[in-house]
Amino acid sequence: MLKLKSLNNSATIGIIAPASPESKEFIDKKIDIFKKLGFKIKKGKHLYDSYGYLAGTDKDRADDLNSMFADKEVDAIVCLRGGYGSIRMVSYLDLKLIKSNPKPLCGYSDITLLLNYISKTCKFATFHGPMITSNFDDIMTKEYFLSVFTNKNSKIIYNLKDICGENYLVWNKQNFKGNIVGGNLSIICSTIGTPYEIDFKNNILLIEDVNESPYTVDRMLSQLISCGKIQKLCGIIIGYFTDCTNKDTDFSIDDIIKQKLLPLNIPIIQYLPIGHDYPNITIPIGSAFEFLSDDDLLIQKKIIFK
Repeated sequence: MLKLKSLNNSATIGIIAPASPESKEFIDKKIDIFKKLGFKIKKGKHLYDSYGYLAGTDKDRADDLNSMFADKEVDAIVCLRGGYGSIRMVSYLDLKLIKSNPKPLCGYSDITLLLNYISKTCKFATFHGPMITSNFDDIMTKEYFLSVFTNKNSKIIYNLKDICGENYLVWNKQNFKGNIVGGNLSIICSTIGTPYEIDFKNNILLIEDVNESPYTVDRMLSQLISCGKIQKLCGIIIGYFTDCTNKDTDFSIDDIIKQKLLPLNIPIIQYLPIGHDYPNITIPIGSAFEFLSDDDLLIQKKIIFK
């Protein structure tokens, strides 16, 4: 994996909108809040564009991402928001340019596709974490965002007891190691059979989602099991399944996880605060980690920042 440059107080963050749009007033308000973290910012040329339910045309959104990677003044890229649209613009990415200019890219939800595809093809870590529209007033969200990106020459360690207190579970408990992949479950499933499908073999799958009924989560997990993807994993990390309830069913998300995933005998960490709620901690996609079950520590195997 290519090493990334860690951020300092004078770093410049490029802001782009690869998926859905927001109003200029809302974007500016959120950027003003983000500036309080101390970074300089640079806006994508098409940040304020709106094209139906997309933040500009597919090519324009991709051009903004390409330009941010090419721009020597930009040290990292944080997406405005998710929604929908990443899969429409990904074919316009200049992968040779991106690989030649590795830098942190952060987002989640619909951005899951970009995080995994860029990490896989360009051989550097990307980051599942908060976006410009996220709540940086949440202390843990802000602290992990800053500590991960300013980390230099040291390994990242996630202590489940410190992060979650007693609010987590470990199923089929044993040590495991692999690269972290995944993110939003809906996006993961939508890429199966496409050039943007994630690599499951011997890796650790992160999953989270929002506004899905239990039966749709059941269906998505059943899809991944039926096509033999989940069985290739060495571990699973489960984040938030926010508002994934249905008053007309007796099954909860916990029920679905117990029914579908536990029998596979793959070690599972459940309730890590990642996804569509707060705190939303930052975690690198494509980076090698090891879980030490005796201490409940998720430890980075190789340093990704220089």
